[in-house]
Amino acid sequence: MAKQPKKNKGNNFLVQGSILAIAGIVVRLIGLLYRVPLMNTIGEDGMGVYSTAFSIYNILLLISSYSLPLAVSRLVAARISLGQYKNARRVFQGALMFATASGVIMCSITWFGSNFFADLMKMPEAAYAIRVLAPCILIMAFLGVFRGYFQGHGTMVPTATSQIAEQVFNAVVSVAAGYMLFKAGTERDLAEGTKGFYSAAYGASGGTLGTVTGAGIALLFFIVLYFSFRKVEDAKCRRDKHENRESYGYILKIVIMTILPVLFSTTIYQISSVLDQGIYAQSVSDSYASVWGAYSSKYLLMIHVPTAIASSMGSSIIPALAAAISRGNKTEIIDKTGTAIRFNMVIAIPASIGLAVLAGPIMNLLFSGDNSVAIHMMLIGSTMVMFNALSTISNSVLQGIGNIWIPVKNALIALVLHIGILAFMLWVLDLGIDGVVLSNVIFYIMMCVFNQLSIRHILQYRQEYIKTFVCPLFSSAVMGLAASILYRVIHALIHSNMVSLLLSILVAVVVYAVLMLLTKGIDEVDLASFPKGRTLVAIAKKLHLLGR
Repeated sequence: MAKQPKKNKGNNFLVQGSILAIAGIVVRLIGLLYRVPLMNTIGEDGMGVYSTAFSIYNILLLISSYSLPLAVSRLVAARISLGQYKNARRVFQGALMFATASGVIMCSITWFGSNFFADLMKMPEAAYAIRVLAPCILIMAFLGVFRGYFQGHGTMVPTATSQIAEQVFNAVVSVAAGYMLFKAGTERDLAEGTKGFYSAAYGASGGTLGTVTGAGIALLFFIVLYFSFRKVEDAKCRRDKHENRESYGYILKIVIMTILPVLFSTTIYQISSVLDQGIYAQSVSDSYASVWGAYSSKYLLMIHVPTAIASSMGSSIIPALAAAISRGNKTEIIDKTGTAIRFNMVIAIPASIGLAVLAGPIMNLLFSGDNSVAIHMMLIGSTMVMFNALSTISNSVLQGIGNIWIPVKNALIALVLHIGILAFMLWVLDLGIDGVVLSNVIFYIMMCVFNQLSIRHILQYRQEYIKTFVCPLFSSAVMGLAASILYRVIHALIHSNMVSLLLSILVAVVVYAVLMLLTKGIDEVDLASFPKGRTLVAIAKKLHLLGR
């Protein structure tokens, strides 16, 4: 009887991360599907307003609560690994106190400061959408605590489920409200002769209304789930005989001290986006809103679909590393670090190549109108996927092992250099939007280098590079060539972009998977660690892609 492949139980975070990654991909695909009719309804000017409102909202959300899931999951996991269930509950309760205070404050600032923020971005029509988003900041603060609490218990399923539910409601409400409010805004424009001001403002507000609704549904889901889980938690707390009870004052202190560096690090990423928009706006005079709308709502939207995997793996590895740190197991820490980085590159590298070689077919399938600007951006900037993924997971590793200020330092240095590079590309080389794309790729390259050097210094560990980088790059290059040729051949025969694209992607996935197995980029142990790993191993062996 054939020996069953063993799963590496220490890499359960990989399974949990995969679950969250699948949900993340689904969420982003839904995002693509609803943004297409939303863009077709409110236009590129409306999407430019929509993106501007979200740029402001994201920064204010960061300040209030965006890093709460990470902080709470890390603190809860560390206590659960030591059997301190009562202290884990106190972390949850203390984090809720913090979320209430920070959420109310930032919600108020967002509402009352909406006109100021919109004027600052030279887009006064964005004030309406910013006000609609204000209540969402408070909702997201509570939602972040709940997600972090369950992630700290080692399960990503509640977070994954809530994200999908949130996005479904977001999609439905955004499109419906965007349509109705855009129509109302158009009527007001005609009545007042404001030439598209209110149609863009109201349409963007309708889009943001879906965000608030989706977040509310997700929070309701977690409230119901938490009270269902409460009996199990109570039983664990009764078995907890640890005498050390952490005070709420201490809990709030460590929550804040954990949040601050994560907050600063993530805020720098968001500030970079806002600075890009502000600097670009100052360097051009014509077609600012439409070009920026193509950049933010087409190019970046596509870039962020595959990077969902890196974010998901980061959310999964932080509590896993925090638990390993609590147990003092350095071997486990190094193993998890290497596995997480390699898994991300195995996905991110082919995604980068695929987006480049199929940029035109993908953009033309998803978006109506002239997509030439967005296609050009993707051709020169698709590598942002792999560098974004690597910087994201390396940030999470550093945060998970307790060196939470190092990503802040690295991001700050990279941001300063990025601003200089962007200014040079815009004002000296006159590259326009190409300068924004290229400078962001360079920003993430710098983050990758700085973070990898930090990890190497702290853990005395060097990332394995053949299976992590060489095999995926080789397999992706062959995959990209096959996909490009196949698309052209099929399209010449049947003249259908959708069918040609879907068949090309399907073949590309198969080619890449086969090459990764044949080159030993993925071996039997790796395959067994994936969800349904034993089934995948059995299939690979039947096809003679793995040794028996």
